Amino acid sequence: MRRAALLLVVAGAFLAPATPAFAHGGSLAGGGAYRVRVTGVSPPERGLTVGAVEGGALLELANRTGHSVEILGYSGEPYLDVRPDGTYRNVNSPANPTAPPSWRRVSTSTTVRWHDERITPGTWTIPLRVQVRTFDIRGALTREPPPHAWLWWSGAGLLALALTGLASRWPRTIAPVTLIAGLAPISYATSRALDGGTAPLVLVSAGLIAIAAAWRHPPFFQALTGAVLAVFGGLASTGIFSAAVVPAAGPGWLARASVLIALGAGAALTLTGVQRLRATLPAGPDPGRRDVPAAPAGPDPGRRDVPAAPAGPDPGRRDVPAVPA
Repeated sequence: MRRAALLLVVAGAFLAPATPAFAHGGSLAGGGAYRVRVTGVSPPERGLTVGAVEGGALLELANRTGHSVEILGYSGEPYLDVRPDGTYRNVNSPANPTAPPSWRRVSTSTTVRWHDERITPGTWTIPLRVQVRTFDIRGALTREPPPHAWLWWSGAGLLALALTGLASRWPRTIAPVTLIAGLAPISYATSRALDGGTAPLVLVSAGLIAIAAAWRHPPFFQALTGAVLAVFGGLASTGIFSAAVVPAAGPGWLARASVLIALGAGAALTLTGVQRLRATLPAGPDPGRRDVPAAPAGPDPGRRDVPAAPAGPDPGRRDVPAVPA
C-alpha cells in the first residue's frame, strides 16, 4: 500500500498542474449561474459569424467577409481589427482611447476571441464597424437555476457501491467497467473542446490510463488506476455539479454524468483493487493470538496403580546341576 500511495503522489505531481481545480481552488472556468446567448448581428453581415464559447466566458467572431471588420472598445475607440490577413489589436485601447490607433498584429487567423465586460444581465450590444458603417452584436445574459448538487454526489456514491458489489461478485465485469469509466472523462474533455475550449490534458490522461487498465488489470494497477480516475477525472471536475452553465457542448446533464461515472467507477475500481491485492498477500501471524504454554502432565486422578506381584519360581524351569570342574 505504501507503493500505491507513492505512485499516486507521483501521478498527482504530473497531472495536478493540468487541471484548473487545483490551480483555482475548484473554480469552474466559464461555468456559473448565467448563460450568455448571442441572438445575432444587426443588420446581418454575410460571412460574419459571432457566438459565445467556453460557457460564455468569451465571445468568438469569425470574419469570412473578405474585408476588415473592427470591434469597437468601451469608449467607442477601435479595439480589434479582423482583416483578411489576420487579427490586429489597438495597443492604445482601452488605456488611451482618444489616441490614434496603433495596430499590432496578434494573430494570422481571421477568427478572434475576447472577453467583454459589456455583457451584463438582460440584453446587451457590442458595436462593430466596417469602414464608416456601424452595426451591432446583440445578445442576452440570463440567470439559470442551479442543479441539485447533492443528487449528483449521491449518484456517484451509489454507483461506487453498486459497482464494487458487482465486481466483487463477478470479477469478469471489471474489464468493461474500467473501459466505460475511462471513456467518461474523455467524453467530457471532447465536449469542452467542442465548446471552443481546450480539451483538458488531465481528463484525457486519466481516461487513457483507465482504458489501458481495461485490457490488463492486475490488482495493484487496478487500484492505482481507480484512484487516478476518481481524483483527476472526477473530483477535479465536480464543480459542474453545482454550476447551472457548464463550459461544454451539449446538455449540461451529459457533462455532469461523465464526471459522475468517473468519480463513482474510479472509487469502485480502487476498492475492488485493494480487496484483490489483500487477497494475494500471504497470511501472517495473528497479532491477537497468544500461545499458552502446555501444563506439565500430572497424575491421573482416576487411575489406581496396582503393585506388582513378587516374582516366584518358574514352574516350567528345570535347574540343571553344575558339572564339577
